[in-house]
Amino acid sequence: MRRNPKQLLAISIIATVLAVAFVVPSLWGDRFLPWNLGLDLVGGSHLIYEVDLSQVAATDRENVLNGLRDVIERRVNLFGVSEPQVYVTEAGGQSGLVVELAGVQDVNQAIDQIGATPLLEFREVEQNGTSTSFNFTNLTGRYITGAQVGFNQTTRFPEINFSFNEEGAGIFERMTEANVGETICLFIDNDLIIPDDFNSSCPRVSEKITGGNAVISGRFSLDTAKSIVERFNAGALPAPITLINQQTISASLGADLLRKAIVAGAVGTLLVAAFMIAYYGTLGFVAALALAAYVPLSLALFKLVPGFTLTLAGIAGFILTIGMAVDANILIFERTKEEMKKGLPKDTAIDEGFRRAWSSIRDSNLTSMITAAILYFFTTSFIKGFAVTLFLGVLMSMASAIIITWALLKTWKKI
Repeated sequence: MRRNPKQLLAISIIATVLAVAFVVPSLWGDRFLPWNLGLDLVGGSHLIYEVDLSQVAATDRENVLNGLRDVIERRVNLFGVSEPQVYVTEAGGQSGLVVELAGVQDVNQAIDQIGATPLLEFREVEQNGTSTSFNFTNLTGRYITGAQVGFNQTTRFPEINFSFNEEGAGIFERMTEANVGETICLFIDNDLIIPDDFNSSCPRVSEKITGGNAVISGRFSLDTAKSIVERFNAGALPAPITLINQQTISASLGADLLRKAIVAGAVGTLLVAAFMIAYYGTLGFVAALALAAYVPLSLALFKLVPGFTLTLAGIAGFILTIGMAVDANILIFERTKEEMKKGLPKDTAIDEGFRRAWSSIRDSNLTSMITAAILYFFTTSFIKGFAVTLFLGVLMSMASAIIITWALLKTWKKI
């Protein structure tokens, strides 16, 4: 199918205008999807916890850490923080949890809200007419020695297998004997283990259970079963957390950093555009127009990524891609000029210039994207923001070069 440059140019202009309205908060930006800004841009609290895994088996450590992270996220959500950042770190063989609470200035209140090791509880159900109450028992997660995902041999649905130590097995045996035909509910941090599913959170006791091993079966999805196991292990295994570092960033400092980052991005963009115009003349002006479209389109792409948080590191990665975005244009211009010197017509020279430049553009951008992917998967959260904007920015720069720059050159009357 032959591409129509005028149609592509019209579509690019419309997309750019919509992107500008989408990314600028004072236009449509905050109405449809507000920016999710990081701690370093809006201020807040940065907490680092050390996780004691000395009493946890090596095979259970990942589940414990994931479960702790999940519970802390839920606790922070109760605190009213929008999009908290909670992630696991590994340094020097020591596991830790980092909690970033954007906009939270009362760090002591945040620490109290997060608390210590999550508590898993078994409660008996008492029905009084239309009201239901959950009675506390002395059976808690501290008696559980481990939990794993299994599969029911009949239904093939995932199920949760867990076991108690000797003391917990005795308590559980007496509890199940007293509740045959009834339900026992499981709570973590005073909330049902699956808040929106009473049946899964409150399994029915079919018979007295002895030996300290139990199974919760139902029509679980595999992801749900894994989530339950992580929460079981988080509340069950001895993995206390200790606050070892805390930092508060003022909202005024975050606003100042954001303002400086925006100014730096604008100045960088203008300098790149000025250089291209000064060196390449009309072709440079074409590159400047493509760059003017690239910036809002890239920002719109960042904003559309689920869970994306814009940080100073992310802005740095984006500013870097602004300079890289014109690399493809330079290769295309040089190739096109060479073809025109050979006497080829303008349209043919442009197509040939793109064809000859494409392999170099593809390979150089691919290596940058591979580097960004490595940074994302093998570094900390701070660097991940840089990696995401670098990867997406390079991807958008390729699209800008092969679509917008091509459409401009094919439509332009004189180059």
